[in-house]
Amino acid sequence: MGNEKPEDTSKKIEKIELKPEILGKLKWCLNKEKGIKVTPPNENLSSEYIKEADETLGIMMSIKGKWKAITAYYACYNALYAILMKAGIKSEIHECSIGLMNLIKEFGREDILLFVFLKKARIDAQYYLKEVVFNKDNEVKKFVNKCKQILLLDISYIQEEVKKIQNEEK
Repeated sequence: MGNEKPEDTSKKIEKIELKPEILGKLKWCLNKEKGIKVTPPNENLSSEYIKEADETLGIMMSIKGKWKAITAYYACYNALYAILMKAGIKSEIHECSIGLMNLIKEFGREDILLFVFLKKARIDAQYYLKEVVFNKDNEVKKFVNKCKQILLLDISYIQEEVKKIQNEEK
């Protein structure tokens, strides 16, 4: 069940419609020094990030407590960042990286909501030392696997979408 391949939407010609608040956030990110930057695609870094996601996922599956929520977030973040590296996009601001999920056709609302949940759980556990009840192991595993499947597709359209937003700024 976890091996279903996402539909290859790279050949479809369609405009990604973004809500004004998401478009505004992405434009803000494009103007930040450590925000969204278009770079040459980097397959090597992409491979390293997906390996890191796998390793972190393995750790997450073997632990309990607050570190489970923290490693869950980073397993997903590294998997997402593998996609961004392959697409030729750099972002050192996590909120900006998460915002870019709205440009990736293979991600749905549930993927973005999972990421928002994981980020809040990580922050609560890591910075506020709150007890976090974490029961999203399967969702995290599915997300990392989905990212691996997306990496098999032609995702050059993601950089093109970022460039369109960038050009609107000028």
